[in-house]
Amino acid sequence: MDQSIIFDLNLINRYDKAGPRYTSYPTALELHEGFTDTDYRWHIAKSNRAGGPLSLYFHLPFCDTVCFYCACNKIVTKNRGHAAPYLENLCKEIAMQGALFDKGRIVNQLHWGGGTPTFLSDDQMQRLMGATRAHFTLRDDDRGEYSIEIDPRETHEGTIERLRELGFNRISLGVQDFDPKVQQAVNRLQSEEQTFSVMEAARRHGFRSTNIDLIYGLPLQTVETFSETLDKILAAQPDRLSVFNYAHLPVRFKIQRQINEADLPTPDVKLAILQMVGLRLTEAGYVYIGMDHFARPDDELAIAQREGKLYRNFQGYSTHSDCDLVGFGITSIGRVGDAYIQNVKDLETYDKLIRHHKLPVFKGVDLDQDDKLRRAVITQLICHFELNFAAIEKEFAIDFADYFAREIEVLKPMQADGLLALSAEGIAVSPAGRLLIRNICMVFDRYLAQKTRQQFSKVI
Repeated sequence: MDQSIIFDLNLINRYDKAGPRYTSYPTALELHEGFTDTDYRWHIAKSNRAGGPLSLYFHLPFCDTVCFYCACNKIVTKNRGHAAPYLENLCKEIAMQGALFDKGRIVNQLHWGGGTPTFLSDDQMQRLMGATRAHFTLRDDDRGEYSIEIDPRETHEGTIERLRELGFNRISLGVQDFDPKVQQAVNRLQSEEQTFSVMEAARRHGFRSTNIDLIYGLPLQTVETFSETLDKILAAQPDRLSVFNYAHLPVRFKIQRQINEADLPTPDVKLAILQMVGLRLTEAGYVYIGMDHFARPDDELAIAQREGKLYRNFQGYSTHSDCDLVGFGITSIGRVGDAYIQNVKDLETYDKLIRHHKLPVFKGVDLDQDDKLRRAVITQLICHFELNFAAIEKEFAIDFADYFAREIEVLKPMQADGLLALSAEGIAVSPAGRLLIRNICMVFDRYLAQKTRQQFSKVI
């Protein structure tokens, strides 16, 4: 499979509009409060009958300090005592959900996100993993994908050693930018020494994969300064890189109002940074997985993409398409069977429901047949940059050209612009179209016309 990209500035300027990131289809905006814990239990029972492995996601929302660019669901506090009652409730939720899932279902994937998961003390992390092992069947052969998001400012070698002992084998480090002026502008002061000492410790203790997160479009960034950050990152040779576009949405995320909009790079500068990043990473041997993600050619994501086995879920790209995803903690989102489920969003409501021995379901959505069909189409495109009509027709018993006649007409101008090749057999996204894969997926989104563009970030 050709995993190259071509940066066509004219195409990007023409197609750079807001749209979903498609970590799910339908997107999380379609979840509604009419979906209850009773509905969730029904889907779990149906899922148990089908069997298969599980993926577990734990949302740990606490942060010691706030980063002004952040759009995550977080609770900013320096009081570490706030973690104790949340952990107590989280362990109770694990027990409640664990009682509903068959114990024979192996957990092939596990992820702690946030917030800052290492806000917890070593003993608290030990308790959380212990509760998980008590109620779910975790792997003990290190063949699972057990990952954690790390803030290097809060992590030392002892923490890394403890995480490895707990079973984690993948680590993701938030960096964003090393330039001191940019760090000051977004309130995230983080040294190179802090960052790379954590990476080196992870490698010493046998972590299989390291990922670094960067953000372009932050205040005071230039092509030159971001290139200097990239020099330092490439010298450390992470296995994966996530290079995100900063979406400035201060109406939705109040903390972003702390950012001086006059300091934000112009759209032309943002595009120049992205072009530089794509060229530099490609020259360094990384392949473009899609949607801001790059990986070494021998990384599991890159291999899965070449083999047609890549998947995408609420945590991003994954090699575990066969797993039901179970979410724990406030705001977490899961996918069990043919439903998406989200937990309540605030600590008070979460505490009240857990104390009354109720699943903390806030909202969800049942997927109908059209949802599942369109999800399959979008997943294939966003993961593999190609779509075989016959495979979709066989799986869903449709005639693709008839069912998607309107969508095919919409794709024709994209074909004329060089984003894709459209034939009677399928769709093949060109190297120039891969950076704009969200635009191509949007053609198949039945709900998109009902949404405002302000609800999404720009595609580039």
